[in-house]
Amino acid sequence: MKQKVPQIYYNVTIVEAVSEGYCIARTDDNLVIFVPYAAPGDIVDIQITHKRKSFKYGKIIKFHSYSPDRVEPFCKYFGLCGGCKWQHLKYQAQLDFKQKQVYDALTRIGKVDVPNINSIIPSTKTQYYRNKLEFTFSDFRWMTDGEYSNSEERNLNGLGFHLPGKFDRIVDIDKCYLQPDPSNNIRNFVRDYALNYNMSFYNIKNHIGLLRNLIIRQSTTGGLMVVLVVTESDTTKFFPLLEELRKKFSEITSLMYVINDKFNDDIFDREVFVYYGDDHLVEKMEKLNFIVGTKSFYQTNHDQAYNLYKIAREFADLNGEEIVYDFYTGTGTIANFIADRAKKVVGIEYIGQAIIDARQNSEFNKIKNTVFFEGDMAKILTDDFIAANGKPDVVITDPPRAGMHQDVVNTLIRHKVPKIVYVSCNPATQARDINMMLDTYKVVKVQPVDMFPHTQHVENVVLLVLK
Repeated sequence: MKQKVPQIYYNVTIVEAVSEGYCIARTDDNLVIFVPYAAPGDIVDIQITHKRKSFKYGKIIKFHSYSPDRVEPFCKYFGLCGGCKWQHLKYQAQLDFKQKQVYDALTRIGKVDVPNINSIIPSTKTQYYRNKLEFTFSDFRWMTDGEYSNSEERNLNGLGFHLPGKFDRIVDIDKCYLQPDPSNNIRNFVRDYALNYNMSFYNIKNHIGLLRNLIIRQSTTGGLMVVLVVTESDTTKFFPLLEELRKKFSEITSLMYVINDKFNDDIFDREVFVYYGDDHLVEKMEKLNFIVGTKSFYQTNHDQAYNLYKIAREFADLNGEEIVYDFYTGTGTIANFIADRAKKVVGIEYIGQAIIDARQNSEFNKIKNTVFFEGDMAKILTDDFIAANGKPDVVITDPPRAGMHQDVVNTLIRHKVPKIVYVSCNPATQARDINMMLDTYKVVKVQPVDMFPHTQHVENVVLLVLK
């Protein structure tokens, strides 16, 4: 059988950084090629990996010259692990590209005549900024070329992150630059203990193996939570590991375990058992204390979350007399954060556990003017609901990456809410939703925030006011 000759484009200039961590190159015949781990200004040879109708994907096989925005990646797993895809870019270049991503989304997708966009707020920490990481056990880790050539390195058990595009393979991690100490020490201790005592690592294809996931959470108040997820209820198989963890790391304030024998990693419907310490962490923001449990959602970059919430509060510009609706309220962090400046805050969220957390946080902080409702946003936000809870003067909305349901957008337009503060982790869907509101609203302020350095992700806050 004749072997297919790879298609290669030579001396191509990388022209622009785009979404999902890709850059694009344009050939002489105006073909667009999406390339990972590139930098605008690189001149490279590209081998095509797969094709679409109007564009192609490729990988760099040779550099002729490097972009001035390039730096040496600090992590040895760069290009293999799925995180931190922009490590090879100077941080200022990352910020510039994210700012441009917001502008392009609003102008190209949203068709918005945007005012001056405020400069993106950088993260004060570009390493060790996350307060939560979740690691995966696997008996089928990815092996490097050096390991393949060394028969002594053929143990395939590992604990780390999924390899991009490979649901059944993980990259075994010795050191991750995302979470502060003692995160690396805890993960490495757990892996080494499991290897030494022949504990079985999970196999996702065959659904066998004891050890499944390891979750590590930290708080700025000094709390440290470790959660071991296993597939079997026989505690004699993993309690010795938990006991050694407790003795080895005195910093741990919450040591828990979860039994998950399902075919997916979601633990929201699983019971959490406390082995040692508290069943939660406490996170502080200004005068508020937030209870953070195993299943609670809390922004993983605390410092930037604080900046994000301050911007939302500033854009809302409350005087104490407003009824505020907080769409997709999650655990009520924004709702509780702005409650002392509003008459009433109505939070809506479809995840039941999040609503429990939101109510608990209001009670914990003695906040009396919040109410929280569980349900599908598009179904719960009816005219009767608004009549019962009061017409909103301000809506703060922070939807998932998919953006808002069109029925939700239509409700906002129909009720002519005077002011909307739209917080988004996806400028593209945010721009799409804003475009649907342009006949009724105008964009007044735009503020990007960098929550996740060395990634392509960017948060953006937009203020819309009724025309």
